[in-house]
Amino acid sequence: MKLLPLAAIAALALAATACGSGFDDKPAAAPQSSGPASLRILIASSGDPETTAVKQAADAWAKASGNQATVTPAQDIHQQLGQAFAGGTPPDVFYVDAARFADYASVGALEPYGDKISNPDDFYPSLRTTFTRDGTFYCAPKDFSTLALIVNDGLWKKAGLAASDVPTTWEQLTEVAGKLKAKDITPLAIGETRDRIGVFMVQAGGWITSADGKQATGDSPENLKALEYVKTLLKDKLAEYPKQLGASWPGEAFGKGKAAMTIEGNWIKGALKADYPDIQYTAHPLPAGAEQGTLSFTNCWGIAAKSANKTAAIAFVEAMTKADQQLTFAKAFGVMPSRQSAKDAYIKEFPADTAFVDGAAYAQGPVNAAKMDSVLADFDAGLQELTSQDPKALLARLQKNTQSALGD
Repeated sequence: MKLLPLAAIAALALAATACGSGFDDKPAAAPQSSGPASLRILIASSGDPETTAVKQAADAWAKASGNQATVTPAQDIHQQLGQAFAGGTPPDVFYVDAARFADYASVGALEPYGDKISNPDDFYPSLRTTFTRDGTFYCAPKDFSTLALIVNDGLWKKAGLAASDVPTTWEQLTEVAGKLKAKDITPLAIGETRDRIGVFMVQAGGWITSADGKQATGDSPENLKALEYVKTLLKDKLAEYPKQLGASWPGEAFGKGKAAMTIEGNWIKGALKADYPDIQYTAHPLPAGAEQGTLSFTNCWGIAAKSANKTAAIAFVEAMTKADQQLTFAKAFGVMPSRQSAKDAYIKEFPADTAFVDGAAYAQGPVNAAKMDSVLADFDAGLQELTSQDPKALLARLQKNTQSALGD
């Protein structure tokens, strides 16, 4: 995934620190409107199908509740939210990227309503953790994806491999990659940032921060083992970055038949269907290192702490996160429901996505700490040159920068 603009966080930080901004550690409750509410909802839409589906759901909720709900797809949601918070006019409800959650929560911009939604324990535990800060569950996960191993069935057969050869461990990954390379087939296309390489850190038992996001854990033996393993794959040409394969992202390299495997989320389905419809492929759980691991990517339905329509906003999110509504969204624009109670129905409808859904049980969410943008961008820059970098030095720099950002 690409790094997102910093303008929103800069604007939000300005709003949090400026005199009279209205934000502090415990923001005063906003005056609540009486009578029917008129909700403003800002979404980061993936395209027309998502925009249409959310608008239809919002219209149905408004008609049933007697309220109004205006859904606006953002051009750049992080920038627009930053400007809205800085100006004191945030939308009532909005998408919050998990990678930005801590920045918003840390300055009191979000209403912590998570446990007011019906059956909050029905959300996957890993997703609840992603949107929890200092023990408080802030906002309901909208949907999610995890990473899985995507295998090109044609190239697999061309190399003389069978379904039983799909790797389930790092050792098997190395072995099968060697067999593919021997057939002049690039084994693995992998993204060059922590949003892909980080999965190996999780599988080794490491990560960038502690579970609560308060301690730097980058400079660990587990993370070192992971980066050394990935570096070996890259140097031995068992794995290659997209740019080495003439592609802008791993899915493009995979779609063009330039690699037999890639590590991607279930969004690759839509991309392959649209651009490379003839590619036959299957999705499998990622090979395990010391443990099984994957990364999750998600948004929550954020509610502004300064909204005058919190009661209606919570009711709106309640409707949007019902299992049936989430399944409707899944069919409309390809997302996976965040409620465990929707799992069986989703897998029945989309059996090829089983590996992605099952990954929720052992997924690691994005770094749950504020002020980490520049730290993670610096780490990504190092990963992009991993074959010429010392992994230990790279992790030491990550540790130092993370400690500085966290105020250790």
